[in-house]
Amino acid sequence: MRHYINSKVGFTLLELIISITMIGLIILITAGAMRLGHSSIERGDKRIEDIERIKASINIIDSQIQSIFPLTEKGDDGEKKYVFKGERNLMKFGSNYSIWRGIKGYTFVEYKIENIKGKSHLVVSESIVGIENKREINLLNDFDEIDFEYFQKDSTEDKGQWVSAWSDDKKMPLRIKINLSQGTRKFSFIIPVKARPLKEEVYE
Repeated sequence: MRHYINSKVGFTLLELIISITMIGLIILITAGAMRLGHSSIERGDKRIEDIERIKASINIIDSQIQSIFPLTEKGDDGEKKYVFKGERNLMKFGSNYSIWRGIKGYTFVEYKIENIKGKSHLVVSESIVGIENKREINLLNDFDEIDFEYFQKDSTEDKGQWVSAWSDDKKMPLRIKINLSQGTRKFSFIIPVKARPLKEEVYE
């Protein structure tokens, strides 16, 4: 009696190796796609988080600048001058809005742009009038460039101009601009200064 082996039954060793290899490749491709998708989601989440942080910081800056209080002091000549200093990388003023305390009393605010490892950071410090204690926080981090500009306009002028330094101690700027640069993205925020002169307000 003759017995015949059906060659179509089961897999040969070569077919098995090819099948396992193909399954392995499919698993690798699927895992890679999943990792890529996960990384994209993480980058998207981080991007959203960064935007929200910037928005929150700008809101704080907006609140402080719009709450600038026109404190004055007597100069060497006995004349009153505003306690306000504005430069491209530095700004000092009095405000009745505090990052930590909200709207409670007068606060001296200093905005300073620091360069750390080629990146610009906006550091804000506060000290309460009459108290030496100072608190500090980083509001904006890791920008290629951050700077301030100040809008000035005389009553005799039709149009004003933006300047990078404020030198008039008898007036306050009408608006303050914050310029931010990060990679190819450049954007600016313009905040109005609502302070009005208070002749009786003198800081000694």
